[in-house]
Amino acid sequence: MPAHVSRAEAYIATRSFGRPTLVLDVDAVEAQYRALATGLGHARIHYAVKANPQAEIINRLVRLGSHFDAASRAEIELCLDHGADPARISFGNTVKRPSDIAFAHRAGLRLFAADAEEELEKIAKHAPGAEVYIRLIVEASQADWPLSRKFGCSKDKALDLLGVAKALGLNPRGFSFHVGSQTRQAAMWGPTLDHIAQLWSDAQAAGFALDLLNIGGGFPAFYGEAIDEPTVYAAAVMDQIRARFGNVPHVMAEPGRGLVAEAGVIAAEVLLVSRKSDRDLHRWVYLDIGKFSGLAETMDEAIRYQFVTARGDGQTGPCIMAGPSCDSADVLYEKKMVDLPLDLAGGDRILIRNCGAYTTTYATIGFNGFPPLDVVVI
Repeated sequence: MPAHVSRAEAYIATRSFGRPTLVLDVDAVEAQYRALATGLGHARIHYAVKANPQAEIINRLVRLGSHFDAASRAEIELCLDHGADPARISFGNTVKRPSDIAFAHRAGLRLFAADAEEELEKIAKHAPGAEVYIRLIVEASQADWPLSRKFGCSKDKALDLLGVAKALGLNPRGFSFHVGSQTRQAAMWGPTLDHIAQLWSDAQAAGFALDLLNIGGGFPAFYGEAIDEPTVYAAAVMDQIRARFGNVPHVMAEPGRGLVAEAGVIAAEVLLVSRKSDRDLHRWVYLDIGKFSGLAETMDEAIRYQFVTARGDGQTGPCIMAGPSCDSADVLYEKKMVDLPLDLAGGDRILIRNCGAYTTTYATIGFNGFPPLDVVVI
């Protein structure tokens, strides 16, 4: 993390906010895009719109020539509304409504994901002749936020699905996978790439002329533990791909968190600092933002946000952090507590760094009456 104060933090320092507010720096998104693109080389960036669908981000990425990974009709419409070429949008959700497939096809999208026979049948019926890639399950992940078995198929099913796609008149172009969100080191991709490369070779031997490899996301953001710069990280991933797959004509990458997380800072407030008993060694710190109003990724304490206050003379102590709602699940960090200044008090401003991903939309509309995040774009 750079030692200098970010533009977003400088903006916050001169203003007051009546509710939790995310300040987004779109120039920082552009800088991260350019850095990732440099490392990825010929691989095309398909921004994972779900990470942050803020209109200004989509508009800037369209201007930069980005491609997009959309999970729904609404995300497709958002990209199109901001001038994205439909040929640059892939429909990456493997569970799609038939009417949304038909809409996407009419709009000009040609590339769809699938991981089951029925999904291929839907695509063939509502987007005849479309290009498809088969999503694979990643069995082992070293990511901070591993993805479950909800998406993807096993390796013993993958070749069959390529055959089904071909028989249905679709164009099966390749495979996709996701190593898991927040894969902090490029070397962690190795075991997954070994697995996918063997399957790729088997498919080629079976007569499928694959030319597209979708490597998904996994590109990390800074949450306190050291990570490589984005260009270095992306280049290391591509080196591993070339070593295992050779010269794949078309490589797709779908960064979400790794593209937008570090562009955002949340301005929040401490509502209460308390102890449950006089014997407690730790404090409870309650914020005006919690799991249901933007910090859903604290689930299982997987994503470790960084907190900054103006308090403190260097003396800190461990705290359990919680949100403001009446749900007892609204505890952010308890297993691994957060060190905060000993003189922290209710009413203090607290900044939450690198919150540009999965905060504005990964939240309720207003559980318990607490509002979702405000957003300011600079």
